Amino acid sequence: MSVAMQDVMKQSGVAFGTSGARGLVSAMTDRVCYVYARSFIKYCEASYKCERTIAIAGDLRPSTERILKSLMQAGADANWKVIYCGRIPSPAIAMYGIDKHLPTIMVTGSHIPADRNGIKFNHPNGEITKADEQGIVSQSVDFDEALFDDKGMLKAAPELPAVEAEAETNYCKRYPDFFGSDALHGLTIGVYQHSAVGRDIVVKVLESLGATVKPFGRSDVFVPVDTEAIRKEDEELAREFTHKDYVDAVFSTDGDSDRPLLADDVGMWLRGDVLGILAAQSLGIKRIATPVSCNTSLEKSGSFEKICRTRIGSPYVIAGMESLVDANDKSLTVAGYEANGGFLLETDLTLDGRTLKALPTRDALLPMIAVMVMVRKERMCVVDLLRKLPKRFTVSDRLKEFPTEKSKAKLAEIREKNLGEKLFGALAAKPSKFAKDKTFQGKIVSLNEVDGYRMEFDSGDIIHLRPSGNAPEFRCYVETEGKERSAELLADCLKIMEGWRN
Repeated sequence: MSVAMQDVMKQSGVAFGTSGARGLVSAMTDRVCYVYARSFIKYCEASYKCERTIAIAGDLRPSTERILKSLMQAGADANWKVIYCGRIPSPAIAMYGIDKHLPTIMVTGSHIPADRNGIKFNHPNGEITKADEQGIVSQSVDFDEALFDDKGMLKAAPELPAVEAEAETNYCKRYPDFFGSDALHGLTIGVYQHSAVGRDIVVKVLESLGATVKPFGRSDVFVPVDTEAIRKEDEELAREFTHKDYVDAVFSTDGDSDRPLLADDVGMWLRGDVLGILAAQSLGIKRIATPVSCNTSLEKSGSFEKICRTRIGSPYVIAGMESLVDANDKSLTVAGYEANGGFLLETDLTLDGRTLKALPTRDALLPMIAVMVMVRKERMCVVDLLRKLPKRFTVSDRLKEFPTEKSKAKLAEIREKNLGEKLFGALAAKPSKFAKDKTFQGKIVSLNEVDGYRMEFDSGDIIHLRPSGNAPEFRCYVETEGKERSAELLADCLKIMEGWRN
């Protein structure tokens, strides 16, 4: 039987978002995942010169093992060798593929709830681009429909083979080999483990760098930790931990451990875009690509030679990084980061004769380690580093279970009728005890529609509305010159957006 990938996407509702294919577990049947994998393999055969071998890995959510088995079946039926690398972070499997020049697949839904999952694809040179995505979607594959029952599940799923440990081993060695085994000596770091797939790897790496590590919060139930919209219970847990036990910082990650969460010594989580600035400064990065939603302290800091603002999503950041590379000047190092904290390294870095190879996919460990290396070197604390940045405060949140089509329609209405000032101008002009300037006019002075609808008002306040690319959520990003002001404005914006449900 021959089936088109586009038809499978339409019928199942499992489509590409900003981080691969994602959907409800009930929709991600073995058949759907199998066709996705076969389409990816067929695309790689036509587009990349590599051996007929693919490596796979997954996170710790309940549905992951079943999906991994469907990928095993897909590889076998395509006459490809399948290497199973176990439950490891997304950057670890991507790095393995780059080193071996193999395509890889990570089964993960990242931060989204356990009733959803996803499949993230990497070609032999790194994370797929939007062009690759279109190439995968355009494929049609032949397979035996008798493999599946009437619910789309494999009648005889294969067993997962023994784990190939090299992917995890090499990822763990990456950091001490570059920074040195005493890079974090003298520092005490808490690790909020929850259900992150890299929870033990983070501990292992920090200890290999000389830090004293105190793990806490391990969970046998999947916890949907979103580094862009941190749950109140995670905020409270970090504060409680740091009040009971002294640490210099707290490390954590999302479910597939490609997005970081770093908290200071009193348990206050840093915004991912602020973490990205500090990490890039620590690593001496010259050029930065980052989405339009990220904190404007980046430009105001004056630390970088060139900046490229992109759409939200790692494929766009990767394209932005590629545009910044100067093949004739290797000193112009390039990296990218996202509001969720994911840090991407486009060019190699050199330190004291040691080289950190490029890894152009989200990595949670590198930015957190880089910041703590700077903390130790400067003999400061994390808060001291934050105080050196221009005072711009970004916060974000989202309305859950908000249909994507409805959020897109609302933004189209705002755009077509120029409703931005009418709907939000009064909020940006709202008197606030936190503002230095009491004469707000609430006028839009800059409008950016690269991704969503981003309004900058004459007060300096920024309001950015955007439908999520991988979940039925309507996101709101706010930036002002005061932390309390940002929280206040975000709450007011969400109240307005909540009224759009009906």
